[in-house]
Amino acid sequence: MRSALDKARTADGIQIAYRLREGGAKRVVLIHSLAMDHSFWDPVADRLADAASILTYDCRGHGASDKPPGPYTAELFARDLAALMDHVGWRSAVVAGCSMGGCVALAFVAAYPERVQGLGLFDTTAWYGAEAPQQWGERADRAAASGLEGLVEFQTTRWFGDRFREEQADVVRRSINVFLANDRRAYAETCRMLGVCDVRPALPRINVPTRILVGEEDYATPLDMARNLQAGIPGSSLTVLTGARHLTPLEIPDQVADEIRMLVDGA
Repeated sequence: MRSALDKARTADGIQIAYRLREGGAKRVVLIHSLAMDHSFWDPVADRLADAASILTYDCRGHGASDKPPGPYTAELFARDLAALMDHVGWRSAVVAGCSMGGCVALAFVAAYPERVQGLGLFDTTAWYGAEAPQQWGERADRAAASGLEGLVEFQTTRWFGDRFREEQADVVRRSINVFLANDRRAYAETCRMLGVCDVRPALPRINVPTRILVGEEDYATPLDMARNLQAGIPGSSLTVLTGARHLTPLEIPDQVADEIRMLVDGA
């Protein structure tokens, strides 16, 4: 059984739950996707145990962290991460995020470039598009009014490919359980945050090693979004995984860990 999570406090008094795996001088922060929690990264963190110390945490509004009223912004989530790194005594680290976590990672490197040694962007985007405020707002309103149960089928078919859902039913079930445990109001605020998130102006200023990975069948942040990230970030690489969908750290943790390990080796 894993130990209880530790807590750190942000500048505005919010408690952030986190787990620090001590594993070496190199340091990696992993930021989870929307409606998941720190455990999202367990398969990848386990594979990196020999390479670095790993910091995972529950973003504001998620998991065991506090769930204050909104509005939320990616920049606010980035400040939370800065406070958490201060709390554990980390000046800098390789920072990687999946989906929402990638948006937060981009906001973090934009605000604190000196604190990022390498950047991992998985199944993510700097901007969801012109229709995003309306689309994400509709999802937020639905969740706030009716709860998350009605979104389960929509989410799971976007998260995982057909074969994975059949062969890895336990992973799917655990992910659904984490999803359903969310506070609906905090989930709605985070949806609205993603709808207005636009970190595109920061991309040309990113000057750390950056590895981008996306599933070939990712319908939530499609390949074109990943290509736009690569085009915007100087010197970045792009890997496309055949047959994978939106949550590659759960679907293909070996390949995701390899991408992060390359960043660690260069840090």
